[in-house]
Amino acid sequence: MRAQKKQLSDVIPLPASVRPAPAATFTIISGTTVSAAAEAAAVAGHLASALGLEVAAGGDIRLVVDGSLEPEGYRLEITSSAVTLAGGTPQGLFWGVQTLLQLGGPELPGGVIEDAPRYPYRGAMLDLARHFFSVQEVRAHIDLLVQFKINHLHLHLTDDQGWRLEIPGWPRLTEVSGGAGTGVDGTGPGFLTLAEYADLNAYAAERFVTIVPEIDMPGHVNAAQLAYPELTADGQPVSQRTDAEVGYSSLVAGKEETYAFVEDVIKTVCDVTPGPYLHIGGDECLSTPSEDYRTFLARVLPLPGKYGKRAIGWHEIAAADLPETAVVHYWRPEADEPNVTRAAAAGRQIIMSPADRTYLDMKYDAETHLGLDWAGLLGVRQSYDWDPADRLPGVGEEALLGVEAPLWSETLRTLADVQYLTLPRLPAVAEVGWSPRGSRDWDSFRTRLAAFGPRWDAAGIAYHRSTEIDWP
Repeated sequence: MRAQKKQLSDVIPLPASVRPAPAATFTIISGTTVSAAAEAAAVAGHLASALGLEVAAGGDIRLVVDGSLEPEGYRLEITSSAVTLAGGTPQGLFWGVQTLLQLGGPELPGGVIEDAPRYPYRGAMLDLARHFFSVQEVRAHIDLLVQFKINHLHLHLTDDQGWRLEIPGWPRLTEVSGGAGTGVDGTGPGFLTLAEYADLNAYAAERFVTIVPEIDMPGHVNAAQLAYPELTADGQPVSQRTDAEVGYSSLVAGKEETYAFVEDVIKTVCDVTPGPYLHIGGDECLSTPSEDYRTFLARVLPLPGKYGKRAIGWHEIAAADLPETAVVHYWRPEADEPNVTRAAAAGRQIIMSPADRTYLDMKYDAETHLGLDWAGLLGVRQSYDWDPADRLPGVGEEALLGVEAPLWSETLRTLADVQYLTLPRLPAVAEVGWSPRGSRDWDSFRTRLAAFGPRWDAAGIAYHRSTEIDWP
């Protein structure tokens, strides 16, 4: 294990530039200290805590902010006498810290790494609607994600089976549809108060992660209609649903009550979300007539902008006229999506989440005890061997905002389940989103990935020991 980590390039995601200096090993000893200017103090504290060191002036490991670097970029220089880490911003420094921590200790391999991400949006999604996860569990998930320079956490907060965010003025959303018996099979109750949601945003921000909340509409709304029957077409109550079917529920495009509800919810979520995005779903609206779908989106898609956010929607929204700042989130594993291509040609940005490459809830193989298989089986190599700029005709590099790895929770019950389906595929998607296209190589990646097995074992992380990887 230690011999493997002496290579300067033995990190995930693979850095843009690595220039080893094998004779220049730096050794961390009991008196080693970390120093930083005031603007980098929080990042220095994170590094010192992780390494069990003290922060002191004139430290052997020095953190500096260098505005000549890209905002998320960093430069790490390791010599026999010192370690100097520069970041374009504190966020860039934080990503450099993740690289430094992956290099291990007490001996750090010498040389220089210069690095910056390929895409500004590198995301993971966690579904809280089909099964709720507590604040502490989501915090733990954030800590896992940032190790691989994931900078957005998309929270799927509402669906047919549950509503997971408090909305003042609409208390039954969480009283009825966040309470006991909600979730797939009725086993995932719970919701976030606004105070808890604020806590999660603050925790994420300290780690340079942006929370992207999703309120799914006009479909996937049975939980909302269960709480407020006036949102149905006939005003009559609906039954609670704890199965995993999709496509049967819809808000009513022709009722003003719909838009009063939607705007209240969107305004609340925008007001309490520091990040720039609000995801409005828009997927699998199988019971919404096409004209009603377009009518609904014409009223709703401008609302995030009204309250200071950019709207994101699953790629079905590309069938409608989109605001200039709207982001289209591609997910279905088809080889061609003409509406997405047209949206890209019109200047809309695209997030890539093709289900057959990035959906972490797909089974690894036929024997996997968790997950689904509607998009096929998804091994580690399949999560790695693809390129976002080649996925759809007419959707090239210039159209891409980034990539995201969604994790839907129909089969999940514990944080260990989340870890099992996330690892080791999430690092593969993270490298796709960060590393230069021409530098990625499966044999290199699988070797670097294998070195994480002992770390995960020591930390008690319930990862999948894929047979594609030669674990130590």
